[in-house]
Amino acid sequence: MERGEESSRSLSEYQHAQQQQPPLSRYESQKRRDWNTFGQYLRNQRPPVPLSQCNCNHVLDFLRYLDQFGKTKVHLHGCIFFGQPEPPAPCTCPLRQAWGSLDALIGRLRAAYEENGGSSETNPFASGAIRVYLRDVRECQARARGIPYKKKKKTNPTKASEVSSSTIHFS
Repeated sequence: MERGEESSRSLSEYQHAQQQQPPLSRYESQKRRDWNTFGQYLRNQRPPVPLSQCNCNHVLDFLRYLDQFGKTKVHLHGCIFFGQPEPPAPCTCPLRQAWGSLDALIGRLRAAYEENGGSSETNPFASGAIRVYLRDVRECQARARGIPYKKKKKTNPTKASEVSSSTIHFS
């Protein structure tokens, strides 16, 4: 078999295999993209960090790195608009990743880590330091916008019909 035939056969076999698999859900696609992005981040570190040596500090650095691509205005303590939910004019305060986006990202990466062979005991995305960081981001962003964060109360089953289906309860 010639080389050209071999490569075209491999391509057609690959395309056939792709047609056999159902398309990924939006969540699965995002989880794969996030996992690949985190892997690229680790490879770009100097020196590169193998996934087997990744710890919660690498995850925290990654979350801080992502802030540069954020779209959420977080007013600093010295800003005249600090604590105002809807400031009347623009300011020079930084844009950051929104807490909800970071929380969802960590959830996807936590799942991807274990799906890619990591154990739940060593999962750096499940670290207490990550939970503390996310809590601090949530509270800081809420204060900067003048919106006090209040933990949602769990409802009892008899009142479940009164609660919106989009409400998420955390334990």
